[in-house]
Amino acid sequence: MDRNKPYEVFNIFDRDWGLATAGTLNDFDGCTIGWGSMGEIWGMPNQSRPVVTVYVNPLRKTADYLLEHEYFSVSFFPKEYRKDLAVLGSKSKRDVDKFALTSLTAQEHGSTIIFAEANLTFICRKLYWEQFNSLHLAEDVREFYAQHGQPTHYEFIGQVTEVIDKR
Repeated sequence: MDRNKPYEVFNIFDRDWGLATAGTLNDFDGCTIGWGSMGEIWGMPNQSRPVVTVYVNPLRKTADYLLEHEYFSVSFFPKEYRKDLAVLGSKSKRDVDKFALTSLTAQEHGSTIIFAEANLTFICRKLYWEQFNSLHLAEDVREFYAQHGQPTHYEFIGQVTEVIDKR
């Protein structure tokens, strides 16, 4: 598998970092995520729902917004916004208005938030969420969490209702 192909969905989150966001223009949060997946689920043949799945640490304030709202967005940006994504991945809304520290422009879009600078955005309706049960994880994955001293991540599965592609 060539992980450098531009269409390679198996590493788009790890390679390009996604920004998962939920809320309203008056009250939203988002965080940079390096873990996610895309696929199809819950439908008859040729009628499955296209989905984006994101994994968010429950310690992140963004998890609260994803739990609270029916819709969320997952955005990807040109490389020149990598510094902004690093800020959003390292700061918490609990401590600072982290979006004010970036050059990103939030916009309300339907029932969620998107960003003017994003070149690819998936608008998702939340279909399912769950926190990983550590008893069901492979031993090496349990060790990963133990080494990092963090709780297991939430999994949010969202049906893609719209794609905004400016690439």
